[in-house]
Amino acid sequence: MTTARDVMHAGAQCIGADQSLLDAAKMMREMEVGALPICGADQKLKGMVTDRDIVIRCLATGEDPARMTAMDLAGQLHCVRAADSMDTVLTKMEQHQIRRIPVIDNDRLVGMISEADLCKGHREGGRLTDQQIIEFMDSVYAQR
Repeated sequence: MTTARDVMHAGAQCIGADQSLLDAAKMMREMEVGALPICGADQKLKGMVTDRDIVIRCLATGEDPARMTAMDLAGQLHCVRAADSMDTVLTKMEQHQIRRIPVIDNDRLVGMISEADLCKGHREGGRLTDQQIIEFMDSVYAQR
């Protein structure tokens, strides 16, 4: 059985819950990613912030990204456990129409799964079937 740990991108970095959105944007640029998990002082996952969140919910509303914190935009958190099957991961991503999902183990962030990771998992070693990829794409993109 293929698990989240088999497909995830390990080494994900958190933005601190109290760090500014400006800090988050700079981290995203440096890491070449479009989303960051948010962790609290206890290093536990608290939420996610995306580049789109920063643009739509901060900049477009006239807010100052240097004054708003990552936690201000955290929203509802969806994550999976490292031992979860890929069917569980895909179902959760499809249900919530999300393109990236944090992976936790013992309540700590251990990685992220993005669309790119799903494609890589499909291409390398057949960890995901053609049908799983088609259903994911249909759920996340075709139903918008």
